[in-house]
Amino acid sequence: MRASSASGSDNGGLNGSLGRQLVLATLVFGIVFTGAAVAVRTWSAWQANLAAMTAELTLIDQVFQRTLSKAIWEMDRDALQTHVNGVAQVSPVGRVELRLLQNGRTTELMAQRREGAQPSQRAPVLHRQLNYEPYPGASEVVGELTLEGDERVLWERLRGELAGIVLTQLIQSLLLAGLVMWVFNRTVTVHVRRMARHLGALTPQTLDHRLRLERAPGRRDELSLLESGVNQLQGNLSDYLERQRRDERDLAAHRDRLAELVDEQTAELRAANAQLEELSRSDPLTGLANRRHFDEVKDVEFRRAQRLNQPLSVLLCDVDFFKRYNDTYGHALGDDCLRLIAQTLRETFGRAGELAARIGGEEFAVLLPAVDAEQAHAAAERLREALAGRDIPHSASQVAPRVTLSIGVAQFDPETMDRFDALLHRADQALYRAKRQGRDRVAA
Repeated sequence: MRASSASGSDNGGLNGSLGRQLVLATLVFGIVFTGAAVAVRTWSAWQANLAAMTAELTLIDQVFQRTLSKAIWEMDRDALQTHVNGVAQVSPVGRVELRLLQNGRTTELMAQRREGAQPSQRAPVLHRQLNYEPYPGASEVVGELTLEGDERVLWERLRGELAGIVLTQLIQSLLLAGLVMWVFNRTVTVHVRRMARHLGALTPQTLDHRLRLERAPGRRDELSLLESGVNQLQGNLSDYLERQRRDERDLAAHRDRLAELVDEQTAELRAANAQLEELSRSDPLTGLANRRHFDEVKDVEFRRAQRLNQPLSVLLCDVDFFKRYNDTYGHALGDDCLRLIAQTLRETFGRAGELAARIGGEEFAVLLPAVDAEQAHAAAERLREALAGRDIPHSASQVAPRVTLSIGVAQFDPETMDRFDALLHRADQALYRAKRQGRDRVAA
């Protein structure tokens, strides 16, 4: 799999080779440089051709000047025409114009254009006066000679030179690009590919394999710096991975310990929550259910009695003259007294579903599901007798020399009661009757 990746990397490197990019850049530069050089050399060649043509026209003028002057002086028109035609046939000449100047006569013009030659603004034009000496010391102006160059000759010469210029510049650019590519491949590309293969084969297990470029050992350049940097990076990465593995082992150990601590704390928290839940639902003094727990259960049992049409009874218990008990024996013994009463309640009402709760200072309530009023009355009497059996002294009581309870009993009546508060109110009325009838008794 790593081999295929390395092969893909090599192929990708070939498609975007630095050497190829350098060659392309060199070719582009060569083309631009060739174009500029061709333009400059073409302009120079044009100027040189113009100068050469001007020189040729000057030479033609020197060759034909004397013969033309003599023919004009002698008025030999056949000779003049022959000479004009001869000048027009010379290669650089495109047009010949001869003006005959004679005293007392109208200026006569003779002109001859070479076949195919066109008027041109680029070709050179040479103007000369024709002088003739009929005898030594005398000179007469007999005419004017105008020679116009043939632009076609200029372009033909320029095309020949331009082909050589372009070919020379192209060859130079190609040779330069080839030389640059060869040098770059020998000095850079080979080593870069070796680095790419080395990096492509690196894994965490082979980080200790150092990169070695096949170069002269004494060379110090950018590739040497890159080789040193790659090896240093591998060393740093190897150290980092080793530290990471060590840290992962330490982290795993800490994580296991943390999991143990979390489990311990979770168990303690569950126990604390259970204890807190128990405390939130029980009276801290007596250990019986508190008013909150009683309110939660009463609604559930009341709906069940309604749904199943079964009896439900409630006992409301109040300690007779308990304020006097606290005043006589103190609050500490008063708390002990309430604990004994709570213990008596737990012992008397221990069946499943029965719930004894402390709902006030010295007030207690007992919820009796599936128990009718007659059964509840009997249970209340058992509670009162059990408390009497404990014989808790109460010298301040006006009923008996011991602690006693007044108990009100009420049963759920589905026809007159639509909520539990009505049942509780009925039990409270019964408790009030028990107190009014002399306390230490059960009223239903």
